[in-house]
Amino acid sequence: MELHVIDTGLFKLDGGAMFGVVPRTLWSKAHPPDGKNLCTWAMRCLLVVDGDRRILIDNGIGDKQDAKFFGHYDLHGEATLDGSLKKLGLSKDDITDVFLTHLHFDHCGGSIVRKGDGFAPAFKNATYWSNQHHWEWATKPNAREKASFLKENILPIQESGQLKFVDIGRTDPTANSYVKDLFPGFDVLVVNGHTDAMMIPHIRYKGRTVCYMADLLPSVHHIPLPWVMAYDTRPLLTLQEKGAFLERAADGDFVLFLEHDNVNQCATLERTEKGVKLKEAMPLGAL
Repeated sequence: MELHVIDTGLFKLDGGAMFGVVPRTLWSKAHPPDGKNLCTWAMRCLLVVDGDRRILIDNGIGDKQDAKFFGHYDLHGEATLDGSLKKLGLSKDDITDVFLTHLHFDHCGGSIVRKGDGFAPAFKNATYWSNQHHWEWATKPNAREKASFLKENILPIQESGQLKFVDIGRTDPTANSYVKDLFPGFDVLVVNGHTDAMMIPHIRYKGRTVCYMADLLPSVHHIPLPWVMAYDTRPLLTLQEKGAFLERAADGDFVLFLEHDNVNQCATLERTEKGVKLKEAMPLGAL
């Protein structure tokens, strides 16, 4: 198995939204905002290569929205999805599976491209993976998340016939579940605080567990338990889910792959007298 970082560019989001109830006087020291109170974030994806299978986890914001939409997020940086794949000698046509942690636009916007007057899958040879609970949540959105679930990013996936659902085995709408071996060495933790039924891949790699953190833990600055995004639909549930995960990650020496941290690709944790803390930040290539 091989793991490769797929950078898709940088964007900006409001610092207060990203750090919730944490005062600006605290979070601005860790992540300085610009004059509009916007902070820079990565859209870092992960490619898992195992034999003939090439699994891309999330795919960034895409490029099909109009200038007004992108103007809200100040897209910048030289990295692109196509460019990152090209560095590995690959193209979108080589991807066999697109695993979507959830369907917010900055995680799945690259799934679909414009084709004539309509839309088409960007990865024409891939199976797209979501789960039925989250799919229903996203396609019948609540007022709070409606602006994050864009139908042009989502509905064409199903219309193409390339969509499959992970069976997350859930009956309780707020229960966590754990799917073993969706692919060999690729397990899935389901959490519900950020959005309903978000999936967190756990990948067994070189004797370690690499966790693709999505929006359960966007950056190293979100390791402290109360540092929860205002975007989360159930912040108290996020506190529980994150707390339980941090303890498991510290005890298991998990490697956290950080989707939105604009500086650090990965991190490990350790227990201290004051709780679970950052142990080390590192590039994926250090493994």
